[in-house]
Amino acid sequence: METNDVKLLGRCASPYVNRVQIALNMKSINYEYLEENLGSKSSLLLNANPVNKKVPVLIHGHKSVSESLVIVQYIDEVWTNGPCLIPSDPLDRAEARFWADYIDHKWFPLTAEFKLTQGEGRKVVVKERIIEGLVLLEEVFVKCSKGKDYFGGDSIGYLDIVLGSFLGWLTAIEMTSDVQLLDITKTPDLVEWSNRFSLNDVVRNVVPETEKGWIKL
Repeated sequence: METNDVKLLGRCASPYVNRVQIALNMKSINYEYLEENLGSKSSLLLNANPVNKKVPVLIHGHKSVSESLVIVQYIDEVWTNGPCLIPSDPLDRAEARFWADYIDHKWFPLTAEFKLTQGEGRKVVVKERIIEGLVLLEEVFVKCSKGKDYFGGDSIGYLDIVLGSFLGWLTAIEMTSDVQLLDITKTPDLVEWSNRFSLNDVVRNVVPETEKGWIKL
């Protein structure tokens, strides 16, 4: 499969766009990145994703694919060079998709709830729910990684991309709210994983650096 004529429509601070960038990097796919202004959406975006009208959108030749998890799976299925992102075993694949759904629809929304919650007592409750989710994901990491560096084993895989895309947002919350979410005492394996993931060549310069003000809560 040719690797030319690939475009990605996105926003640099979007974790969902970052997922696609990491997947493309994992497969060593050359692509053109087009930054979108969501206040004035381009005709290219509106034509490529007429239903949701949002990023990310992958344009491959004359085809367009929307929604970050769908795009990551598309990339893995179309470009078979490089490491596999989705587990090959049907049970492992189903489990990875289950936890990806949990991360997107159960765990990550808690970070927005934490930001919007008023009152110290209520914020503490939400913070503890975020941490409980991370403790659960620590157990998932131990099971999936089988003692290796990533959820995907020896290299970054599907769940690494899903959870790792939110690391910049976690750091931003910790810095702006003076809280500790990824705690070495409660989630030691996830802390070590997050450091490895962030320093990986396919991730570096993709996930926004909070200290440079790229992420605004």
